[in-house]
Amino acid sequence: MVESVAGALHLVSTPIGNLGDVSFRARDILAAADRIYAEDTRRARVLLEHLGVSARPRSLHGHNEAERQAEVLAGLQEGEMVVLLSDAGTPLVSDPGGRIVSAAARGGYRIVPIPGPSAVLAALVASGLPADRFAFLGFPPRKGRDRAQFLERVAGSPETTVLFESPKRLVRLLVDLGEGCDLERRVAIGRELTKAHEEFFRGTLKEAARYYEEHPPRGEVTLVVDRERTEGAGEELDREAVEVLARSAMARGLSPSEAARDVARRLNAPRNAVYRIVQSLGP
Repeated sequence: MVESVAGALHLVSTPIGNLGDVSFRARDILAAADRIYAEDTRRARVLLEHLGVSARPRSLHGHNEAERQAEVLAGLQEGEMVVLLSDAGTPLVSDPGGRIVSAAARGGYRIVPIPGPSAVLAALVASGLPADRFAFLGFPPRKGRDRAQFLERVAGSPETTVLFESPKRLVRLLVDLGEGCDLERRVAIGRELTKAHEEFFRGTLKEAARYYEEHPPRGEVTLVVDRERTEGAGEELDREAVEVLARSAMARGLSPSEAARDVARRLNAPRNAVYRIVQSLGP
């Protein structure tokens, strides 16, 4: 059995689909806990029953996190062993709980991570794309300027990017990314990771959009997007040519970001390098 840590907040990672992925340490922590909080208590009970733990989890979600914060801190002050349980994967990764962890840290309480399954890392390491540097950006905004800026960031990222998306919105995201990136940008899409029908698609944005238009995805989806190509950056980039083409594009009514995309495609140049030049041109 694991040694109980009184007055500590434990962040327990849980299986993302396959219950066999739960760790012995996670099981022992859950069995010893005084309080267990979870976003979806029904899903939590399935796991707890699988592990033979009789505790009843309490709900902690976006609508009651502020209220639960006071409870958690009170329990920690009384020396209780408190657990924040993820529905699937690692707590706080696109899940509630960040406010409570921050409050516990400010209060000087010990915070104990219990590492384990993660859809982000599972998709990244199996993607076949560079995994030495990456950024996780969660779910894309659905519309407006926030979405445009989000897509810009992915398109110009020098790091591999990992995203979550609803299967119903996956094709739209691939198409939108294709407008900001080279259509030949490599991607990998993990669906139903660790489950019986686990599937990986590896190819270009263009190929992925076509595939999922013909085969509508189901289940949970994790998208991995290759970093922007950097060959030809720096001294090899013809700044004067970029400026001439960009001014011409903006004279036709294109925005700076649209002009950068257009020029990068015409010169076969890294988009983030072109964008920095275009931004320096001013109004």
